[in-house]
Amino acid sequence: MTPRTTLTIAGSDSGGGAGIQADLKTFAALGAYGTSVLTAVTAQNTRGVDAVLPLPPQTVRDQLDSVLGDFAVRAVKTGMLGSPAVAGAVADAARAGRLPRLVVDPVLVATSGHRLGVVEAVERLLPYAEVATPNRAEAAALTGRPVNTVEEMVAAAEALAAAGPAHVVVTGGDVDAGGESVDVLAGAGRTTLLRAPRVATRHNHGTGCSFSAAIAVRLAAGDPVPVAVAVAKEYVTRALTGARDWALGAGRGPLDHFGWSA
Repeated sequence: MTPRTTLTIAGSDSGGGAGIQADLKTFAALGAYGTSVLTAVTAQNTRGVDAVLPLPPQTVRDQLDSVLGDFAVRAVKTGMLGSPAVAGAVADAARAGRLPRLVVDPVLVATSGHRLGVVEAVERLLPYAEVATPNRAEAAALTGRPVNTVEEMVAAAEALAAAGPAHVVVTGGDVDAGGESVDVLAGAGRTTLLRAPRVATRHNHGTGCSFSAAIAVRLAAGDPVPVAVAVAKEYVTRALTGARDWALGAGRGPLDHFGWSA
């Protein structure tokens, strides 16, 4: 059977743990054919980001035209956009209805703390998102309010869902909620808490990219949003668990995308 095609629009991670590289690994692991549009080149590893080179907006448009002009893309996810101008190019495509079942991962700050985006750029895409997946820090930047507890995650998810995206997942894997990892899904008049055992590991680089990419795969398969989000959370939990005892790099290492340690 011909695999379903998914598209990632994001920056590259030379260390392979996040960005385009993590997205394509996730697509493949979950059975989708992955295509890509590169927005920026980064020099980074498990210890941090050393340099960022955003690509020209026209180069992003050219890549979009090439992919969308040939492949029947079923779902799209965005990550690091690199610049407001690039975000504008991607938003133009979304506005024209060219980016089906859009998942927006509002990448603003890398795990290492390096700033990778600006709020204004992300805000241009949010109205077209079927799902947005900010972490706590990104949700705080987008709402202008603290997001430190599960209760504040609920408030942020509901506020963002009311302002644009059809659904919002505020991820809280970095909050130890009684030994659990709690994410909050808001949209369609409902708010749901998604719980999983919290995995204690330094190998957590690219969790947000992988989570949003997994959602896109399941949306491409026709899953409703709550199902897609639940499957994505299960996948990331397995990937974190598999990499828990790895020794890749000296900092925050990558996930076990393919179940090598299962």
